[in-house]
Amino acid sequence: MNSTTNTLIALVTTVSAFAFTAPTQAAMDPYMETALVSVCKASKTNKLHEFHSTRKAHRLNSKAIALKVSCNGQDIIAFAQSHGAHKTVAHLEDSIGSVSISEIAATKKVNVNFEG
Repeated sequence: MNSTTNTLIALVTTVSAFAFTAPTQAAMDPYMETALVSVCKASKTNKLHEFHSTRKAHRLNSKAIALKVSCNGQDIIAFAQSHGAHKTVAHLEDSIGSVSISEIAATKKVNVNFEG
């Protein structure tokens, strides 16, 4: 009984230690990271044509971008707004349409950090 208890304690300790050291987010595919950086950069230009062509080139839809993408720690709408891209902000807000709070809360954001 004592050796079973020691084995169980060792197993729980090992699993707990692994849980704290495991990365919280898997490494992003390089193509996807490049695509998201391009979308973030296009979102801050306030040029809808540039945003649309970048989005289409990477086969992304505006609603998914608005709900799931974060640029440098800010959701993409706040990011675009902080750079004065009011046309992009309006487009992204319109693309969301009617979405429930629970839908937004359940959406997992993908963050991409970049310079420039």
